[in-house]
Amino acid sequence: MSNIQEEEFRDRIATINEEGKRSWIYPKKPSGKLYRYRKLVSYFLLLFLFSAPFVKINGNQFLMFNVLERRFNIFGFPFWPQDFHLFVISMIIGVIFVALFTVAFGRLFCGWVCPQTIFMEMVFRRIEYWIEGDRNAQIKLDKQKWDTEKIRKKALKWFIFFIISFLIANVFLAYLSGSDKLIQMVTDGPGQHVSTLIALLIFTAVFYFIYIWFREQVCIIACPYGRLQGVLLDNKSIIVAYDHKRGERENGRGKIVKNEDRAISGKGDCIDCKLCVHVCPTGIDIRNGTQLECINCTACIDECNTVMERVGFPKDLIRYASEDEITKKEKFVFTARMKGYTAVLLILIGIFTGMLFLRNDVEATVLRLPGQLYEHKGENISNVYTYKIVNKTTKDFNDVYFKLKTPKGEVKVVGKPHFKVPKAGIAQGTLFVEINEALLKGDKTKILLEVYDGDRLIETESSNFLGPRTFN
Repeated sequence: MSNIQEEEFRDRIATINEEGKRSWIYPKKPSGKLYRYRKLVSYFLLLFLFSAPFVKINGNQFLMFNVLERRFNIFGFPFWPQDFHLFVISMIIGVIFVALFTVAFGRLFCGWVCPQTIFMEMVFRRIEYWIEGDRNAQIKLDKQKWDTEKIRKKALKWFIFFIISFLIANVFLAYLSGSDKLIQMVTDGPGQHVSTLIALLIFTAVFYFIYIWFREQVCIIACPYGRLQGVLLDNKSIIVAYDHKRGERENGRGKIVKNEDRAISGKGDCIDCKLCVHVCPTGIDIRNGTQLECINCTACIDECNTVMERVGFPKDLIRYASEDEITKKEKFVFTARMKGYTAVLLILIGIFTGMLFLRNDVEATVLRLPGQLYEHKGENISNVYTYKIVNKTTKDFNDVYFKLKTPKGEVKVVGKPHFKVPKAGIAQGTLFVEINEALLKGDKTKILLEVYDGDRLIETESSNFLGPRTFN
């Protein structure tokens, strides 16, 4: 085979044929030790994904990403717009961790942890196997005319897919808007939340489209992580790899021939059964080497090991290994690049942890009203301010008021002097600060305001106070 023919697979992706049309993938149902491990990991993660929005720690939803209200909860820690820098650092930590993991272990995240893969391979694909059968049965059914059997199977599959998509959309909505709002909507009935219902149906349609038709194209075309993999991987990264040294030897792969001694014939251990291709959910041939479409799902490892065991050859022709391990027999090493990523990751985690513990549960902002000068109130000078108090806790502050710590003076809140700040809520309004002119230090004096809830000091805030300019 010429070098040009050997590299033909790089000219197009497996899901597109020579005419540029969609080539449907019918992966064979996987089986084997690694697939059993994947199922256990997937079931655990599915339980986590469906339960995380409904679990609360100290009254805070375990995970929430409310973009519209700019409120985020990560592992029970609430992040407000004022904490956006913390949220950004946490996201950077996530990106660095994924980069480090990819440098060391390739695209393992995609095959074992990614929600898209878990739902596709462990939920929708297994339902498809249950209704339509394995690879050959699915191919036969799709070529079959639209008789009673085909209509029954397709309709049942599409209906179940829609129900699961609707369920996923509800959980997705719980992550975005909060589980309390979702439960309230269900309790009130969809008629009272028409706009939310429309959003829910849009999400359902998106998920349904992905799992009924788009499928592996998400990993191949839409997901940026596949492109990131190509930048981060090197010859020392552990990936799902085909041992071409053992599989090809001098005279390449070949079918099993009765009474043939492959050591004498020079053929490799690969018997060219193509089952590793048939079982691949993205339709690639792992024997062509590392490819962007490979999600490291390990289905080809299980299938190849089954074949090798059946023909009496050693297992692990396809296995987790680096290119250097296959070509140079070198063991995995923690490279300088990995050490660099690890150092950056630990520094960021340290900074984030420190900032998290130093963060206040209450944040008060007091600002002079723009464009307003001071006023004389008898012997006192008065300035007008706007205030905003953010309660990041899960408890109500029922008796909140201001005190002027320095210099001596009086605080007058417009409305009630004592007010309430609800849990996970905001209180804002206007107040006047009056200070005796004799206590002012020129035309601009720094003042310190204290915020109390009952007898407990919950926050302090400084601001500037304008007064008459003095001339010596």
